[in-house]
Amino acid sequence: MELPHGFIERCTDACRRFHHRSLACDTRRPLDGRMSLAAPDSFIATIGLAEIEQAHARISPYISRTPVLTSRVLDVRFGAKLFFKCENFQKIGAFKARGAHNAVFSLSDAEVANGVVTHSSGNHAAALALAARNRGVPAYIVMPTNALKSKIASVERNGGQITFCAPTTAAREATAAALCAEMGAALVHPFDDDRIITGQATAALELIREIPHLDAMIAPLGGGGLLSGTALAARSLDPAIAVYGVEPAGADDGVKSFRTGQRQPQLNPQTIADGLRTAVGERNFAIIRAHVKDILPVEEASIVAAMRLIWEVLKIVVEPSGAVPLAALLENRVPETCKRIGLILSGGNVDLDALPWMK
Repeated sequence: MELPHGFIERCTDACRRFHHRSLACDTRRPLDGRMSLAAPDSFIATIGLAEIEQAHARISPYISRTPVLTSRVLDVRFGAKLFFKCENFQKIGAFKARGAHNAVFSLSDAEVANGVVTHSSGNHAAALALAARNRGVPAYIVMPTNALKSKIASVERNGGQITFCAPTTAAREATAAALCAEMGAALVHPFDDDRIITGQATAALELIREIPHLDAMIAPLGGGGLLSGTALAARSLDPAIAVYGVEPAGADDGVKSFRTGQRQPQLNPQTIADGLRTAVGERNFAIIRAHVKDILPVEEASIVAAMRLIWEVLKIVVEPSGAVPLAALLENRVPETCKRIGLILSGGNVDLDALPWMK
């Protein structure tokens, strides 16, 4: 899909004036280059166990209840009992189906009448396309030009109408704003949205109820929808669980933000984990800052090694972003006192012609 010449530029200023809220676009950046930090309670108070359970009931007809796998081999290797929540078996191959369906099916008929818009490198894009198809409305998807071919194909299979843009946050947001203006469609932000966060929390809800008395839960960190949802679910069901986020060292805005207490921009992320190249969202960081134990950086070699180990031992396909929780264990970053650990394998969408261990 192509937009008229100059249309994106004419819409960018309007996008920057949007007030950031659920299903709205955030383009605000302070002049010093740092991102604003909201008070944590302003985003946390509205999402509790009741809201997560309501989201789970809302999306249950459209998602899979994914299995939890274990491995004696991996338990012995890491000296702990590991429980793998396999969101790589989820609809569209990633946890994103949860949040997308919760967001789309939370909209009123009037709000969704002209369809939905999002920007995403892949998994959320496919998830929103599927959710929109299940709701019977169009989905307009902005994807960066460097998106994986497998993820582009997934969006197309699920009926999403793709517009490509430069692989920058500014280009993604401006193009999405232009589509919203042209189509009159509702913007569903890929992570910085209460409905998205609440939907993603249902993965941890299922895991904790199936496997009680966990010492720790580990989830990948990109924009923060999954990690913030996981933290809220743990807080609601078992506050004793220590929740850890993991992100690539080459895309470590979350680590820097957590250490400084202020959201930091994502500058030139360099990682094989394409789903984790996004900067953490405002409301996501507020929740993470309040309820996550730590953010752990992992090296690229560890991500590849963890991905291959999961393929070889668990006999399942995971993408690099989904392997980062195990990479944290490979690097001994999780305290040895954690003996019952839940790991969320966030997705399984890979380019089979370019696996990282191929030469």
